[in-house]
Amino acid sequence: MSSAADPPLQLNRREAVRRVSLLLGGAAFVGGRRLLAACEAAGAGLPQALPGEFTAGDIALLDEIAETILPATSTPGARAAKTGAFMALMVTDCYRPREQAVFRDGLRAVDAAMRGAHQVSFIEATAAQRTLLLTALDQEQKRSMDARDETNRTESQGAGAAEGPPAHYFRMMKELALLGFFTSEIGCTQVRRYVEAPGRFDGCVPYAPGDPAWADHA
Repeated sequence: MSSAADPPLQLNRREAVRRVSLLLGGAAFVGGRRLLAACEAAGAGLPQALPGEFTAGDIALLDEIAETILPATSTPGARAAKTGAFMALMVTDCYRPREQAVFRDGLRAVDAAMRGAHQVSFIEATAAQRTLLLTALDQEQKRSMDARDETNRTESQGAGAAEGPPAHYFRMMKELALLGFFTSEIGCTQVRRYVEAPGRFDGCVPYAPGDPAWADHA
């Protein structure tokens, strides 16, 4: 039984990490236990200062990348949920130095790829241009992660195998965009259905195709 002194959102955030990982095929998140611990402590809100080595421009770019992954429709998208700031904070607090370097270099690579393909920055690009680029990057990260997993399996069979290479940068971005959005107030209350204190247990409730999922209980 929980007490009034228990940390807020602890169970909710832990379950959120597990559920969002299912959206990515059940794979473990980059950052592992450090990411989970930071999510559990995030109930106090994001800091006002810019996290780590990220600039305001970096966070604006992350917002637009996240918005392309989770755009506004009949409900607000990732930009409205300030997902970019969440992503920067998680990278700063939870990723190892070389993972942070891969992520920040990847942010530059996204913008450079857009300039190479369409002669505009990612911020200036159209929604169609952004979607086209991120779709290609998603396919690239899937191939990269499959090869990385195969290498790790092979090396794990030997004694004293070294730590494998970091995940692909777009894998990190996609993970954090999903996690940040679906654990935000907007994600929980406007995209999913949320009840702060549910009453009786209902073993069977009416469901129609397309009904939103229920948000995790806080």
